[in-house]
Amino acid sequence: MRDGAGADFGAALLGWYDRQARVLPWRVGPAARKAGVRPDPYRVWLSEVMLQQTTVAAVQGHFARFIAAWPSVEALAAAPEAEVMAAWAGLGYYARARNLLVCAREVTTQHRGSFPATAAALRALPGVGPYTAAAIAAIASDEPATVVDANVERVVARIFAVQTPMPAAKRQLVQLAEGLTPANRPGDHAQAMMDLGATCCTPRAPACADCPVSSHCAARAAGLQEVLPRRAAKAAKPQRRGFAYVARRRDGAWLLEVRPPRGLLGGMLGWPGSAWGEDPVAAPPISAKWREVPGEVRHTFTHFLLSLRVLVAEPPETTEPPEGSAFTSAASFNPAALPTLMRKILQIAQTGLSKR
Repeated sequence: MRDGAGADFGAALLGWYDRQARVLPWRVGPAARKAGVRPDPYRVWLSEVMLQQTTVAAVQGHFARFIAAWPSVEALAAAPEAEVMAAWAGLGYYARARNLLVCAREVTTQHRGSFPATAAALRALPGVGPYTAAAIAAIASDEPATVVDANVERVVARIFAVQTPMPAAKRQLVQLAEGLTPANRPGDHAQAMMDLGATCCTPRAPACADCPVSSHCAARAAGLQEVLPRRAAKAAKPQRRGFAYVARRRDGAWLLEVRPPRGLLGGMLGWPGSAWGEDPVAAPPISAKWREVPGEVRHTFTHFLLSLRVLVAEPPETTEPPEGSAFTSAASFNPAALPTLMRKILQIAQTGLSKR
């Protein structure tokens, strides 16, 4: 971008945002902001935590249910952990849900229910990293904090034609984004950059003809808009395997466990299973007539691929659960409260259980 063009870029971007801003349940749109409506920091924080590694489409329903159940940070702070974890099911990265509750309780007890106004103070809260702190500060408090998510990285990489592959380019992209962040309307600027990346400057087939800042885009001028940002080759993910055990007693009760608080799916409800590794050892949780169901469950985690063999059993009503597990009656069992992996296991397991 040529010298002095930053102001023109910002004016074009905000003008477009004023006309084209996405309508989102946690957002105060530009017209309402102009009329004096202020964003609720609680809603901004909740949405930003939910949106990490997740799409807007996946988040909207969960956000609505959270707000209906816990309309304020004080209400969320008072919620039982099991209910929060169940409401989070399906969003993945479950450590976020645990941090969400810890953070809500700290805001309630240490800050009297009010989120700090600056990015620096927000970063001291549990589970609030640099990106989330900057987003809350900019959107809720109009602090000129620079907000850089994956959409913004892509926009900046193209505007400045950054050739360094990701993720090595991240620091450079943040510095360039800082140069674009205005003192006036920084919250709207941050949301406009995100909207631009989500709607025009998309990963594939960017809609340059509809882009309000295409005249400032060095990548478009060089014909590189479809290849930037560049990405370093990814190493193949390792494969892990394991066993999952689904037991339904003859009275219809299901054997479930709460996973340890730390680690993958920490604190979530699920089926007993073996450790996950290259050569897992079968370890049924109870003595029963186990049989393997055809097929396997496949699931992708951030750092590895998982394949699980599913075994089912239908023990008698007198069967007692092992320590750390419990039989849940059919009337109380809610599959929607299970994380995605556990729902996949249930789907396969049901093909091997007798119908009731």
